[in-house]
Amino acid sequence: MAVISGDGVFSHVFLGAIDVEVSAKFYDAALGALGIRNLGPFGNGWILYGRDKPAFIIARPGNGEAPTSNGVTIGFAASTTAEVDAFHAAGLASGGTDEGAPGPRSHLPGAYAAYLRDPAGNKVCSYTFTDGN
Repeated sequence: MAVISGDGVFSHVFLGAIDVEVSAKFYDAALGALGIRNLGPFGNGWILYGRDKPAFIIARPGNGEAPTSNGVTIGFAASTTAEVDAFHAAGLASGGTDEGAPGPRSHLPGAYAAYLRDPAGNKVCSYTFTDGN
């Protein structure tokens, strides 16, 4: 298995976790609703996520300090509005907090999104476009 997948823009996204087990429970549920799987542990406490290859990683920060991400949002693609709804519901049920309920977003035509904070306070969202954009 490749360690990271890359997509021509990013090699991977890494988010710090205060408690990796608690964050993994959140991401297993929220990302699972989007078809993104927990691909298991790697190295010293990393948890890898992806569809076919790893692209998203959670772990305690390497410097041992608390994670910080104010002003950062990571968006996960959804295929349908139902997937966005499921991402939000699963994330809330697994320790996340609401940062924006599922629904249309007026800043982009056809945008439908939901926002959450994970257990470590990182902001994540899921987006789809209802008009094919």
